[in-house]
Amino acid sequence: MYFLKRLALLPPLLLVISVLAFVLVRLAPGGPFDKERKPASPEIERALLARYHLDEPLWKQYLRFAGGLLHGDFGASLKYRNHTVTDIIKQGLPVSLMLGWLAFGFALGLGIPGGFYGAMRRGRWDEYGVSFLTLLAVCVPGFVVGPILVMWLAIYWRLFPVALWITPAHMVLPTLSLGLYFAGKIARLMREGMLQTMQMEFINTARAKGLSETAVLLKHAFRLAVLPVVSYSGPLLADLLTGSFVVENLFQIPGIGVFMVNSSLNRDYPMVVGLVLLYAVLLLVLNLVVDLAYCWLDPRVKYE
Repeated sequence: MYFLKRLALLPPLLLVISVLAFVLVRLAPGGPFDKERKPASPEIERALLARYHLDEPLWKQYLRFAGGLLHGDFGASLKYRNHTVTDIIKQGLPVSLMLGWLAFGFALGLGIPGGFYGAMRRGRWDEYGVSFLTLLAVCVPGFVVGPILVMWLAIYWRLFPVALWITPAHMVLPTLSLGLYFAGKIARLMREGMLQTMQMEFINTARAKGLSETAVLLKHAFRLAVLPVVSYSGPLLADLLTGSFVVENLFQIPGIGVFMVNSSLNRDYPMVVGLVLLYAVLLLVLNLVVDLAYCWLDPRVKYE
């Protein structure tokens, strides 16, 4: 019942988000045609505004936009002429989705075992090494990691291509650049979750029943310790799937991350609203998936 209510709330939430995005982007200083190479004459500017219905009242513009949404049409891009927002999203979203899933899988595959190992080796010399590497991954952003990886792995050692998104080899460096930071965050969350879980009474009870240490750690402690990682995974995955402007720009990846930033700078109203709605849908759906995962991992959690 709880999840049905959550699903029923999605359309009203998206309606509110679309209205806010539609209004706020138009309240920002500047206009979509301010950065043209040559200043347009008043007649040309009026014609452009009429072409994209920007001379109409705001409420009428929104009704026109909402009518297009019902048919899956976000409108025409104001910056990329002769292209609709839907076409651009269809072109760039699969690339960003693949990059996001690869980075997410890499972050989980490295962060969860790293945090688990660090918690189990607490106070020992190798735990300090894991903690240092985790802190280093969190402190060094992707726009610093990316050029370092390119310099060593692509230019000096020639192991991977420098840029583009063509073969699996092209995907390695962008995945590492985007995923290392989040792997460090996940490792820290996993470590703290394990340390807190191991101090709970049900762990001592499980040991008193004669269970092996491996069974106690993997069957009982892990399921509860991983909950902070699950909570973090919802918004993290939404961020990754909608693209990373820095990484996509650095490696010349044709995803939607570049469009996300450029459309804001160029006041490309339909593009901004379309991408905001895309991010909102991903965030709301993934948060719902996180709640479902909570129920499965922790039987104490009940939604009514």
